[in-house]
Amino acid sequence: MENTQINSEEIIYQIYPKSFLDTNHDGIGDLNGVIQRLDYIKELGVTAIWLNPIFTSPHVDNGYDISDYYTVDPQYGNMTLVARLIDEAHKRGLKILFDLVLNHTSSKHYWFQEALKGPDNPYRDYYIWKEEEEKEKLPNNWKSFFGGSVWEKESEIGAYYFHLFDKEMPDLNWQNEAVRKEMIKVAEFWLDKGIDGYRLDAFIHMEKAGGYPDARYADPGKLVSAEEFFANLPQVDDYLREFSARIRETYPNAYLLGEAASAVPERAVNYTFPKGKACDSIVSFKYFPMDEKKKDDRFPLESQEGKLNVTAFKQVMDEWQRKVGEVSEMTLYLNNHDMQRAVSRLGDPTEFREESAKTLAVVMYLQRGVPVMLNGEEIGMKNLELKRWENTRIERIHEVYATLLDRGISKEEARNYLSSISINASRGAMQWNDERFAGFSTVEPWSGVNQERMYNVAVQEVDPSSILTFYKRLIQVKKKALFTHGAYEMLVSKSPIMSYRRIYEDEQAIVLSNLSGEPQKSEIDLPLFSDQDAVLIVGEYSYDEGAIMLSPYASLVIKTTL
Repeated sequence: MENTQINSEEIIYQIYPKSFLDTNHDGIGDLNGVIQRLDYIKELGVTAIWLNPIFTSPHVDNGYDISDYYTVDPQYGNMTLVARLIDEAHKRGLKILFDLVLNHTSSKHYWFQEALKGPDNPYRDYYIWKEEEEKEKLPNNWKSFFGGSVWEKESEIGAYYFHLFDKEMPDLNWQNEAVRKEMIKVAEFWLDKGIDGYRLDAFIHMEKAGGYPDARYADPGKLVSAEEFFANLPQVDDYLREFSARIRETYPNAYLLGEAASAVPERAVNYTFPKGKACDSIVSFKYFPMDEKKKDDRFPLESQEGKLNVTAFKQVMDEWQRKVGEVSEMTLYLNNHDMQRAVSRLGDPTEFREESAKTLAVVMYLQRGVPVMLNGEEIGMKNLELKRWENTRIERIHEVYATLLDRGISKEEARNYLSSISINASRGAMQWNDERFAGFSTVEPWSGVNQERMYNVAVQEVDPSSILTFYKRLIQVKKKALFTHGAYEMLVSKSPIMSYRRIYEDEQAIVLSNLSGEPQKSEIDLPLFSDQDAVLIVGEYSYDEGAIMLSPYASLVIKTTL
């Protein structure tokens, strides 16, 4: 099959397949569900789909622990459905990106099962090992992302193997050329079937510091997160560029969207410049600085994120636009499967849910860069409300809940707090209608589901003022040359207002947004404009002594001729 080129005019729609649409009545979304909703996706206006992993997996980490890169997990479908999905998507002008996990495999993978047979097995060096030097003493004091040590003993008398994530997700040894060739082979296998590129999971961890030294700043006997020893190290660039070069020898249009969670702008440039040599764009989790002073001291402070620090957010976006946007391609996002829903985390899910959902989209997606939207954000989905306790990845959740109630916190507040820190906060079932199980399935979804009268596709599709209708309009605006190719300039504005200018040829657009729940006055000197110049309006605005007054979470986008 022929691969189609993805460029800066694309708008990517992330689908969490497990939570999108269940068509075989097992409570788990499937590929047939994605196929059935391709017309909806096309009508939304996006141009490419990124699917979270659909490969065979024990699902210790919801599919990011892959046991076979060449087969589809039966809970999602089979190879016939993959071929149909690719074909039907391409018929509609939609591209397909798969999620490829480069850093680790499942412990059930054939390679690791062979590696466990001993040091002489040819697959042993596919993974990272360290012999026990002192009985019951770990090789170092690095902490796993999932808690505990990054080292796990293979047996009572065996060596330790390395895992940045769960102990059932051993890290691959990218120093081994055979591993690098295997991963290129995997990538080419699916590209040959017609997909258009990949989201590269956790690629920034492919190199670890030689010798695996202790983090000297740790307290004796304590484990610490020591990312400087296993994230964004220099040789990652070499591995990434080799991977990119080999793939693009045969598939020059393949698109690579990298997950670089802890990358700063300078590192992002290395990962994306020059164009076509590494990733086309990367997602960094560094976009949203939170105000630590706005935490609620009734809840455990260490697990709260506070509220968006608008001043710092403007500084961060300005820096990324100047350092990355001017030399390569930026990624623009509000949501993904590893974060809380944006309207809950960054906006106001109670009093100004519609306004904050719309304004956050305006602020982010009309900047310079490629939008990446998570399914459900186009209808303003909020954090999943927990109705059961399993699969949350919250330690001792029953004890935490009881403690909160003992402090006098209401059951609703306690559940909202626990919902916000659950790994599944953004992974609730897609809300298609207001029927039982929100039209996702005829049975209880694996994750649970929010059933809401107004925040579902069926209701919003026919409402001209809905979030969904607004997203469709916003996406069409984003596709204009002014917003895809135009220059970017952050404008000085008093927080919590954010404003910037886009300029292309003889046109300019000014984006003015109030990121707060209070009315705000903007002192920006706007050019004279008429009602016809207003491209998008959220909430209400008015003039007050030459200044613009914006209602809570209001936005104004005007376009004028230079």
